[in-house]
Amino acid sequence: MAAAAAARILRLAPRRIQVPKTSPLAALSFPLPRTAPIAAASGRRQRFCAVAQAPAPAAAATGAAGEAVGEFRKRLRVADVKGGEDEGAAWVGKELAVRGWVRTCRAQRTITFVEVNDGSCLSNMQCVLTPETEGYDQIDSVTTGASVLVEGVVASSQGGKQKVELKVSKITVIGKSDPTSFPIQKKRASREFLRTVAHLRPRTNTFGAVARVRNTLAYATHKFFQDNGFVWVSSPIITASDCEGAGEQFYVTTLLSNSADGGSLLKDIPATKDGRVDWSQDFFCKPAFLTVSGQLNGETYASALSDIYTFGPTFRAENSNTSRHLAEFWMIEPELAFADLNDDMACATAYLQYVVKYILENCKEDMDFFNTWIEKGIIDRLNDVVEKNFVHLSYTDAVELLLGSKKEFEFPVKWGLDLQSEHERYITEVAFGGRPVIIRDYPKEIKAFYMRENDDGKTVAAMDLLVPRVSTYKLVNLLEEARGKSVLITLKPGWTSKI
Repeated sequence: MAAAAAARILRLAPRRIQVPKTSPLAALSFPLPRTAPIAAASGRRQRFCAVAQAPAPAAAATGAAGEAVGEFRKRLRVADVKGGEDEGAAWVGKELAVRGWVRTCRAQRTITFVEVNDGSCLSNMQCVLTPETEGYDQIDSVTTGASVLVEGVVASSQGGKQKVELKVSKITVIGKSDPTSFPIQKKRASREFLRTVAHLRPRTNTFGAVARVRNTLAYATHKFFQDNGFVWVSSPIITASDCEGAGEQFYVTTLLSNSADGGSLLKDIPATKDGRVDWSQDFFCKPAFLTVSGQLNGETYASALSDIYTFGPTFRAENSNTSRHLAEFWMIEPELAFADLNDDMACATAYLQYVVKYILENCKEDMDFFNTWIEKGIIDRLNDVVEKNFVHLSYTDAVELLLGSKKEFEFPVKWGLDLQSEHERYITEVAFGGRPVIIRDYPKEIKAFYMRENDDGKTVAAMDLLVPRVSTYKLVNLLEEARGKSVLITLKPGWTSKI
């Protein structure tokens, strides 16, 4: 794995210089020295990579020419300037450079305002240019979508929308954008339209916020489990196992060629004498699928490493176009050895409260955006998840609670039937006054085959965690838009205590 990673990094190295055939150098059979592309590096790049001029000791001993690789440095981002509680006031009077993409450009008689966003946060950096600014002759190329480098001094802003702005001393246009054809303008665009320009969607406020929150959520997930002594296991994406036993899997095969126009013909797919697909001629010599769960791998590792978790893409081929059925999502599957259902419930509760709190504390600007434009009240509801104690009750007690409510439900309430959304909402929002609730010990007939059977012979050690008034469906749809597929992070406690 280390060698493969190193190989991928080496692919980023400068390629051998292409010499025109008409050049006298074309007759030479050896490549030009590696120093050539390094010496040609731009001043922009050297701001981030300080190149040492002295040759390495080994090179000096052999007489070989070369330069040491410079130190990698974190770039200054707009979020570093404006992300604090003072919104950048501490940076007033300091020089800095901002690299990003132009959101808007407003030219007035003696001054021009350019909004630049680098993707690190929702906020733009307002850049103020005058005719004295170096590079101002490029102002006609500073249009929406263009990439620029602006350098200057941070100053207190005279406007009311931001506390600081950048008084620009120099501007450089890195990449131009045709203002007549660039599809994303200042006006609000529908998600239906953004599907048609998927390569530019991440530059919008909505999809940028989704990407940052998802990144933070993934980081918090790893941090929670790592801090609690779990080992991350990378389970295979391609597998021959049907972990859930439902048979709704995506096939992975090389028997279907896409080289011909329109794809493979049925007659070209190898078959056995009885007319079945001849998998022995496939890549893996047997049927293979995209994984529906990493649980089987997780259980084997938990039996050796104690506490592990999987966190990766999962695929389901259920042909159902609802927000509850996802073709692809990232699933978290903790597996705890020497544990029971009470340990699983404690783990699920602690994890959910941890990641929700982490997002509220570290993605305030993006969550405020969601609260204003996507789903009003979502912050208050998520705060309830963090602050209120979770409770648990058995499936049997939940059914008795619903029957005793005397409320008329659309779906029947009966022991042995699965609980519907309206039943779950009543339990969390009405019966328990907005507290998260865990339903445990379900009838074995309505749960998966691998659930541990309880001593009563009727129920299994299964649990569902219900969160009141938190609708994930809008964010799920948003995430579907973000990648063209479903991408919901799901918690699924493991059951290795049955081993």
